[in-house]
Parts: sequence; C-alpha cells; structure tokens
Amino acid sequence: MRRLAFLPSAFLSLVLCAASFCAAQSPAAYKSDPKFQNAIAEAKKLERTHQYGFAVDAYKKASKIAGGKDILCLNDLYNLQFKIANYKDAAQTASSMLAIAANPSDRSISESNRGLALLLQAGDKGKPELLQAAHESFQAAIADNAKNATAHFYDGKALARLNQLDAAAEQFKACVSCLTPKDSSYVRAQHFAANPALSLAKMAPAFEVTALDGSHFNLDEMGGRVVLVDFWATWCGPCNRELPHLKKIAQEFANEPFVIISVSWDADETKWKDFIAKNGMTWVQYRDADHSLSNDFGINAIPHYFTIDSDGVLTAEMLGEGSNVEGKLKKLIAKAKADREKVQTVTASTGD
Repeated sequence: MRRLAFLPSAFLSLVLCAASFCAAQSPAAYKSDPKFQNAIAEAKKLERTHQYGFAVDAYKKASKIAGGKDILCLNDLYNLQFKIANYKDAAQTASSMLAIAANPSDRSISESNRGLALLLQAGDKGKPELLQAAHESFQAAIADNAKNATAHFYDGKALARLNQLDAAAEQFKACVSCLTPKDSSYVRAQHFAANPALSLAKMAPAFEVTALDGSHFNLDEMGGRVVLVDFWATWCGPCNRELPHLKKIAQEFANEPFVIISVSWDADETKWKDFIAKNGMTWVQYRDADHSLSNDFGINAIPHYFTIDSDGVLTAEMLGEGSNVEGKLKKLIAKAKADREKVQTVTASTGD
C-alpha cells in the first residue's frame, strides 16, 4: 500500500486548504453554467466515495469548462492528486494555479504547493533536479510572502537532501520565526534548525493533543524518551486481546525513558472513558473521534502501532495482533539510556 510521506499537518493546512486563498474570485459566466456545477458536484461525490480516479477526471472536466480560470477547482484537484500520491500531476496543477493567482499571497501558496509536490516527487532516491526545482519554488514562495512558514520548512528539507545543511538550518530558523510555541510543529522546526540532518530521517507526524486527564501531549517534546503510539478502539476485538500485552509493557517499562499514547477510534466518549477506567489503562489516552490524527499517520486499520526513538525518528510500524512490540522497545530504550549516559558524562566532564 502506497502512502503519503509523513508531513506536519500544521503546515499542510497552510498549503492545502482552499480557504487559504484570500482573494475572492469575481463572478464568472461559467459559475452559473449547469455543466460546471454538475461536474464539481460529481467530483466531490466521487471523492467522498473514494472513487478517486473518476473524481480527478470530474475536476478536470470542471476546470476545462471554466477555461482553467477557477483557482478553487484547481486547488481541489491538487488536493486530491496529492492525496493519492500523484505528485507529478499535482505539480502541474499547482503551476496552473500559479498562472491565475491574483495576488502575492495566492502566488506564495501556489508556489508552495508546487514545491511540496516536487519534493515528494523526488522520492526516496532524491533526484537532484527535482529537489533543486522544489527549492526554487519554495524560494519564489518566500519572495512573495516572507512569513510563509510552510515554504521555509520544506525548503529546509529540500536543502538538507541536497546536502546543503547550513542553508537548511537557516530555513528552519526562519520557519521558527514565523510560528508561535502553540503551533504543533514549532518544536520540530527548532530541532531541525539545531540539527538539519535530522530532517532527513523518517519522522512521525508532529502533533499535540489534550489527553483524557487534561495533560497536553506533544510528540516533539518527548525528547530523550521512546514513544509507542497505539491506535485502537473499545469495539475492536483484536485490540481487546492485545490489551493485556500493552498493560504488561506499561508496567515493565514504567521507570524507563518511555511513554505510551493510546489513540482511540471510539465515537462514544462515555463508553471510552468507562472502558479505560474499568481496565486500568493508566497511560496517556486520547480519543480521535474524527480520525484526523489517524489520517495524519495514514492508517485505516487497527490495532496499529508505531515506535518512535528518542530522537523522534519513526523506527517501526506494526499492524494487527502478535506484533513484536516489546522486543523493538527494549532495543530502543537501551539506546535511549545509553545516549542519556553519554550526555551526563559529557556534562560532568565539562562542569556544565
């Protein structure tokens, strides 16, 4: 199964949201054309029912009727192409958006769109010509809007992949200056600014949630600790069968640099709370009723586990019962403890 690369959702919302286009389009004849209206309605219906190929064709039909002049239609097409990992076509659609952008803000968003599609089109091999093209698109986006945090962040990633780490660090620093500590990706951008090489690793999505006990859980503030993310639901039979194993893990590693966050798909909040209390699930609990966090992780089945090392790097993904979660955690925790000891030794030797 092909998935989107993990990307910080706080930045994606800046790039992909149609509402970001601040200039309202003036009324045009095609907007009242039943053929255009029907094509848009059909595209959205097909997208809702996951008939993505047909939905793409319907959006293209609507855009053709509009003479390629409807930026919101193009934005919807870009979003869908991005969603299904058709990055080459998404980059072309972003170029079409750029051609009709009405102001610097719209141009900056369109340029960011194109840069992000090119960056992902470069793939794991990191084709230099695509990375360079992505860098140029992000620079154009920044020229139109110096506060475009998205462009700064992903330009940093493009530059890091081009082995221009000093320049990458500067872009991550610029990104931090555009954000506030409340942004879920603020801490990650800080980490990358300090160590741009870390941006080359496969990272889990940056996220911050309010847990059941009222505490705030920010993945990027778990520095030095191993994290186990557990997607589950009270109504999931395999999840229930895995629960004793998960409780054993929580007890075994209670005094280690380790934390669990269980993310539930339950719609019924009361049932969820009662189940947690009844089963003594004392670790971090979060209810993802709208599946927004699950979508960020790109999952559609449970139980589903992700292990994240003490540097925030995604190290393993496991689906279903019987996954060797414990064995992987032991190795990661041992490494985390060794890293802590190194830091303590260095600190003691320098007297800091």
